[in-house]
Amino acid sequence: VQLQASGGGLVQAGGSLRLSCAAPGSVIGIKALRWYRQAPGKEREWVAAMTACGIINYADSVKGRFAISRNRAKKTLYLQMDSLEPEDTAVYYCNIETPYGGVWGQGTQVTVSS
Repeated sequence: VQLQASGGGLVQAGGSLRLSCAAPGSVIGIKALRWYRQAPGKEREWVAAMTACGIINYADSVKGRFAISRNRAKKTLYLQMDSLEPEDTAVYYCNIETPYGGVWGQGTQVTVSS
């Protein structure tokens, strides 16, 4: 089972992108939804998270600029990214935590030019 992430692209600094992550119908018992990113030469880092009951947290580096949300009916996770900075350039991954383990997306590239 793999999540389908999309929405990445090339944008100028200060611009916006909206990432989407669709979960197949076979994914059940969602406990939490998260976004991670991995910049070239760096380790994967956590960006944002939403629990099943709606508690949201962000990494300090994106707080106030990024917003995580979900559409329960469509089983889709979103990441609205505003005021993008070159330091946000990375491959972004979605992750869904279930009682049966974690499910990952294939990643979508976000490139922010200065």
